[in-house]
Amino acid sequence: MTVRSATARRRQDERDPGAPQRTPASALPDPDPLLRNLTQGVLEVLAGVRDVNQLARWMTEDAFRSLVTRAGLAARARSARGVVATRPVHAIRSVHRTAPTADAIEAVVIIGGPARTRAVAIRLEGMDHRWRASSLALL
Repeated sequence: MTVRSATARRRQDERDPGAPQRTPASALPDPDPLLRNLTQGVLEVLAGVRDVNQLARWMTEDAFRSLVTRAGLAARARSARGVVATRPVHAIRSVHRTAPTADAIEAVVIIGGPARTRAVAIRLEGMDHRWRASSLALL
């Protein structure tokens, strides 16, 4: 994010009282449980055993739309192959995080499964006194 876009976002927040209010990480709870649970939920959504709407409150609109699209593609792929949705078998191996700004956390959650190890990259931002995922990628 550039300085110009951060300044523009602050100005937008000041003009729109209904816009989400930024919350510093120091005023929010430890993000590790959310990172672990959100990762688990995303894997279950993509496997077809959890409704994507259950994760909506923990994500920004853009991140949620992206997950809905990916879940739809995964469902079509399972249907085309005739595969039944089953609960994914995996274990969260580790969580690595950094704080690029005072109100954001960027993390990578490493997941071990029976066939391979994967990673989920998540950006959490403090909004309205809680963490919300603004970006999410399954690698």
